[in-house]
Amino acid sequence: MGDLPKNIFSGFVVSLIALPLGLGLALASEAPPIAGIIAAIVGGMVVSIIGGSHLTITGPGNGLVIVILSAIVGLGEGDLYQGYLYTLAAIIISGVLLFLFGLFRLGRLSEFFPSTALQGMLAAIGIGILAKQFHVMLGFTQIKGNTITQLALIPESIKNLFINPSFEFLLASGIGVLSLIFLFLYSRIRNPIFHLIPAPMWVVIGSIAVIYYYDLIKNTPQILDPALMITLPENLLGSLPRPNFGKTLNADFISHTLSITLVAVIESLLSIKAVDKLDPLKRRSNINKDLRALGIATGISGFLGGLNVVTVIARSSVNVNNGGNNRSANFFHAAFLVIFILLFAEQIQRIPLPALAAILVYTGYKLAAPENLLKIYRVGKEQAIIFLITLIATLMTSLTTGILLGILATLLVHIFLNKSSVLFSQNWLKPNVLMYLEEESGNYYVSVKNFCSFINFFKLKAKLDEIPPNEHAIVDFSMCEFVDHTVMEGINDYSRSFSRKGGVFEIIGLDVHEAGTEHPFAIRKNLPEKSFISSGITLTKRQKLLQELSDVLNWNYLPDPISNYGDLEEFLYFKRKWVNFSYNSLVSKNKDSLLFDLSYGEGAFIVKEDLKSTFLQIKAPLKMPVFVLDKENLMSSLYSLSGLQDIDFKKHNDFSKRFFLSGEDKKAIRAFFTKDLIFFFESHPLYYIESKGDSILIRGKERLASIQEIKQMLAFSEQFLKLLEAKKG
Repeated sequence: MGDLPKNIFSGFVVSLIALPLGLGLALASEAPPIAGIIAAIVGGMVVSIIGGSHLTITGPGNGLVIVILSAIVGLGEGDLYQGYLYTLAAIIISGVLLFLFGLFRLGRLSEFFPSTALQGMLAAIGIGILAKQFHVMLGFTQIKGNTITQLALIPESIKNLFINPSFEFLLASGIGVLSLIFLFLYSRIRNPIFHLIPAPMWVVIGSIAVIYYYDLIKNTPQILDPALMITLPENLLGSLPRPNFGKTLNADFISHTLSITLVAVIESLLSIKAVDKLDPLKRRSNINKDLRALGIATGISGFLGGLNVVTVIARSSVNVNNGGNNRSANFFHAAFLVIFILLFAEQIQRIPLPALAAILVYTGYKLAAPENLLKIYRVGKEQAIIFLITLIATLMTSLTTGILLGILATLLVHIFLNKSSVLFSQNWLKPNVLMYLEEESGNYYVSVKNFCSFINFFKLKAKLDEIPPNEHAIVDFSMCEFVDHTVMEGINDYSRSFSRKGGVFEIIGLDVHEAGTEHPFAIRKNLPEKSFISSGITLTKRQKLLQELSDVLNWNYLPDPISNYGDLEEFLYFKRKWVNFSYNSLVSKNKDSLLFDLSYGEGAFIVKEDLKSTFLQIKAPLKMPVFVLDKENLMSSLYSLSGLQDIDFKKHNDFSKRFFLSGEDKKAIRAFFTKDLIFFFESHPLYYIESKGDSILIRGKERLASIQEIKQMLAFSEQFLKLLEAKKG
């Protein structure tokens, strides 16, 4: 029962995002708005009861918008409502296929999709959503055509804004454009209370307020064209649509059904794997059980007139970040949606479509943002080529064809890099992974031969899955000629998993391979030819200053990114975050102090997804209690929902008001925080400080620190250590 308040609260926060997204995703698919809400309600209730994951949220997904839209338009042949009824039949059959995927344990098929090709496909989906919804955001609902056509017409829609616009038209476009601007600026608003309501719900609240203003104060009801407003059926149960199975044997119907199923499987599997990384309890989802649950939920949703049910990463990460820790949060998110529909149907029908379109334009932009391509380019030029081929192929053809061409492009790039197809053609079907338990050390040794890429990674995964993550595993690639980006990314996930469970995951043999770039996930190959990317490192101005600082301190400096982050994930700060890699590391000669920049993620929708901060980790000179010390703010009253309680000191009111101090052993913490230590914290800059007993983690602001700030942090730690040494004495 102690977890119930946390999951109710988290479910409520998630529902605030799910409501506008459910309505918007349905509209973007040319389905009735209620179809998205039905999918979220059915998914939340069914999957929370019979699913195999712990923290995921289910409902309509971004990735399915394009395939559902294509099915409705294609099967309807001009009649969108009939196309919707045919698509409901396709959704029900895709639910059956999803169930069979789980029944026959085909979840591992996700490993056959190259990581970069998948990202290219998601970017194409983002562009498709953006292209269609941009026009709606400006108040134009009649723009039809494929993604390329709609992209080409965006300048025309912008031009039409300034050609004899009416007040109603300017109001509609103003709501859409201002909503989009707000979504981009939301993360810069620093008020923590403001962030309790997610950005999409603020957009909905604001747009409803505008409509009420003109209705009640200006006495101008229906200020916007009814075609630009949400409509819900008066009698939901009495107006359920009947799926039409009349085209079941039609080739187009089968093609659309397979596309819907393929995207649903990919989106769900990627989301489940990503959310497992965020689980503070280190649990792993039963993927095949979850697929069966998603299949059942999808079938029920389609029968009731709803969209596909998939696992969604954005809402799931919001759930984790708000304290949800079991499947009940998914159920409560669905329950709150039922309450919203029953109690606030009138208010929901006052939501202007341009506001929802702005949310989807922002969502599409996040999927296809230019920085996503830049991140991939940093991994390797060849990855950028694969990304662009998949992206363009998907836009020009279909999602199914696009991902197939992306897979083919990946294979061709691998052949080109190795100057031969023989390595792959002769060794593809051969057993190339050997594992045994070393008798003397008790370590698990895994040797990989020939090559390891997306087409045979499942063989290595099968062996690694047999090793308990609290053991010592050694993976040897010295006999492997080629290791691709998908595998490098995958074994990094294993490294994180072993680290979180107290095990050791060593990778050896890659030192004889050359990498195209300095990125830890770059392709590795042991061919003597130079890759087509220069391996020279050019230090930035900040890196040069860090190098100078390391010389002054007589520390070692390593600018390269590394994916080995030691015991970082044992700190509470990283329990609900995933670590990408550390870089710009300064290590003291005795290795007691480590300063580094870190790339990590929270995954929360719209707020913060990719963070970079500077941390200092120092070895404690004495045994310390486990505690967290942070700046006191208005969010502290909500920490109790996550099980954290503030420890106050009656004789030190200033300290208690300014700092949030928490930990399980309150008696030991009170004894440790003497008046000298409290005065030290009161008289120095505020840092996030966490002790895990033998080590201390210090973080300044949630950004990279300047050289001056780094010097201040080092000076702070030096004085802090002197105080601890005195306590030790």
